[in-house]
Amino acid sequence: MAITDFFAGEIATELLKQLFTISTTAWRYKNTAKQLLTLIDSIRPTIKEIQYSGVELPAHRQAQIGMLFDTLEKGKKLTDKVLSSKRWNLYRQLTLARKMEKLEKTISNFLKNEVFTHILADVHHLRADTSVRLDRVDMSLDRVIQQVGSMKIGGGGLISEAMKRAEAMEIETNDDSEKFGVGLELGKVKVKKMMFESQGGVFGISGMGGVGKTTLAKELQRDHEVQCHFENRILFLTVSQSPLLEELRELIWGFLSGCEAGNPVPDCNFPFDGARKLVILDDVWTTQALDRLTSFKFPGCTTLVVSRSKLTEPKFTYDVEVLSEDEAISLFCLCAFGQKSIPLGFCKDLVKQVANECKGLPLALKVTGASLNGKPEMYWKGVLQRLSKGEPADNSHESRLLRQMEASLDNLDQTTKDCFLDLGAFPEDRKIPLDVLINIWIELHDIDEGNAFAILVDLSHKNLLTLGKDPRLGSLYASHYDIFVTQHDVLRDLALHLSNAGKVNRRKRLLMPKRELKLPGDWERNNDEHYIAQIVSIHTGEMNDMQWFDMEFPKAEILILNFSSDKYVLPPFISKMSRLKVLVIINNGMSHAVLHDFSIFAHLSKLRSLWLERVHVPQLSNSTTPLKNLHKMSLILCKINKSFDQTGLDVADIFPKLGDLTIDHCDDLVALPPSICGLTSLSCLSITNCPRLGELPKNLSKLQALEILRLYACPELKTLPGEICELPGLKYLDISQCVSLSCLPEEIGKLKKLEKIDMRECCFSDRPSSAVSLKSLRHVICDTDVAFMWEEVEKAVPGLKIEAAEKCFSLDWLDE
Repeated sequence: MAITDFFAGEIATELLKQLFTISTTAWRYKNTAKQLLTLIDSIRPTIKEIQYSGVELPAHRQAQIGMLFDTLEKGKKLTDKVLSSKRWNLYRQLTLARKMEKLEKTISNFLKNEVFTHILADVHHLRADTSVRLDRVDMSLDRVIQQVGSMKIGGGGLISEAMKRAEAMEIETNDDSEKFGVGLELGKVKVKKMMFESQGGVFGISGMGGVGKTTLAKELQRDHEVQCHFENRILFLTVSQSPLLEELRELIWGFLSGCEAGNPVPDCNFPFDGARKLVILDDVWTTQALDRLTSFKFPGCTTLVVSRSKLTEPKFTYDVEVLSEDEAISLFCLCAFGQKSIPLGFCKDLVKQVANECKGLPLALKVTGASLNGKPEMYWKGVLQRLSKGEPADNSHESRLLRQMEASLDNLDQTTKDCFLDLGAFPEDRKIPLDVLINIWIELHDIDEGNAFAILVDLSHKNLLTLGKDPRLGSLYASHYDIFVTQHDVLRDLALHLSNAGKVNRRKRLLMPKRELKLPGDWERNNDEHYIAQIVSIHTGEMNDMQWFDMEFPKAEILILNFSSDKYVLPPFISKMSRLKVLVIINNGMSHAVLHDFSIFAHLSKLRSLWLERVHVPQLSNSTTPLKNLHKMSLILCKINKSFDQTGLDVADIFPKLGDLTIDHCDDLVALPPSICGLTSLSCLSITNCPRLGELPKNLSKLQALEILRLYACPELKTLPGEICELPGLKYLDISQCVSLSCLPEEIGKLKKLEKIDMRECCFSDRPSSAVSLKSLRHVICDTDVAFMWEEVEKAVPGLKIEAAEKCFSLDWLDE
């Protein structure tokens, strides 16, 4: 609904007329009517300005104005009743008088808490502020006002900033400015060092929404050292999501050049005049906008870009960190109690638990703390329970925090946004296996692995998730099963909030926000109707037959089972998931879990990816029901229990299309069973971090489709069978950290398609002479002391890179 629709019929004007009549004729309502006249008349200019702008406001602004419209409309109806009421009906007169007082209180509170009473004041403030910053520029105040006035609501940076500031006014005022210095000192030092050590250039402040980027930028603007360094030549502009770039370019041009720009602003270079100047561009959303605003070539000009995305070079970007626990408690207490510490007599554990739910995010701490100001301890307990489930603490918390965080998703295409929402399916405070995430995206959104990885990087650059720093990440033959991503819990709460809208049966994602002893009650109350969810994520403890209830998921493609127990009965409704493509079973307990009722796998005819973690893998036999479409199987931290080693077992019949097999951190694997060599469709075999693996089967040559063979971190593996050299399609061989290996097979030169060998931390004394025949080889990674052995091969194979790597043995997996 457009803004002009809200005020059709001039309701405010009509209401004012009737209130004037009441104030002069109806003595019972005289004082209340006069107060209402003053209130409504004070906002009429704002209403007029918005009404005649001819621009449609964003949805959340329309909703706020809609609330005021409804109140005014009720007031109009009430005044109609007052004017038509009979003087002799005293009861009705008293009733209407109370309603008039209630109306006055409602409108008064609304105007105190909402945006209208602050918009114009903030606009005037920004105009004056801009005038002061441009005092060295030959640009009149009238022209600045004209520039501001031309920026339409919802499109221009200054008006947009005014509205954002107005929305946060209740928790961010001049009276409590000390709240905004908490945790910023380190950031100020780092950013100042970057800027001061350079003669100019483009620098960045990056971070997720609500982490305090803009606050840091404003602190830098007010910092005495910064003001001295740039001799108070500082321009602060808010760009916004839909900027008027040419108007902003004019402002920047005038500030830098000291003269008015023509239209269009010229692109030209200027000699350095010895004057250092700082331009701070806040709330920049795209590289295109940044490039347009920084196209001027002014020596000595420093540009500081504040953005949710990483738009500047990493070495010139400061990533704002969340607050430490002590800083978080101080900021939270300031907003909740007006002091930096927990008041005497108040439950300390309760305060810390609620504050910890904010995970050090300043915006979350401010909003949550302000919403609890003056509330009793029992109210705090209710808030804690809601927060722990990923639910808003109250309506204010939802509108101020989650909706502001949701703005981070505005520039995402639908597929990328869906991929972000999928992250809500994983438990809080846990690393997410990258391989699981990419498998889900591939199967659910019909994208290939390359596109899935591109989306991952895009979400990371926008600070919507955190990629672990791993040198293998992004390389062509990198493994993903031991690389992880993490996400701030407030972002996870946002994903849950958006995914959990609407009736539980109608949700695309059916997610349990936290670990519970049983399934949520509302799932059971609604199980008389089928669920349309495509992703189902369940997080419990031990589950037995009696704890499951019947549910139907005719559209489910992804099922994630997270639990903590040494025994677990699989849910019976799996057998009805006829469309299931990805099954992830993760035991977060300390001991390996025994899974019961594996017979239900017989119905999973479309299953393509299976991830088992910290469980006992059931023994396979020729009577095991084939998983005819299974393409990828990962066994992580599992007990293999000789599952593949039954006499006469035909593994190829059970997994006829298996192309990718991973066995990682399985400490009871002593020898790779020969039955695996029957998987002739296998293109990738990864047997890694298995400390007791001593030998490989002799018939590896049967794996004619194999392209990738990873055997790293198997310290007991002493030899590689010569049959490896009979793999015609092998492109990548990883034997790094196999410290007992002393040599490569003599006929390795027969691997005509081999492109890369990783042999770090292998105690080799020589290399096979046939290695000079590896004409496709382009990259060898080895220790510094054995790099010389490849010099002859380097001469014989054009373009070959010999990389002498540092020792990289990692025990990060122990933290899982």
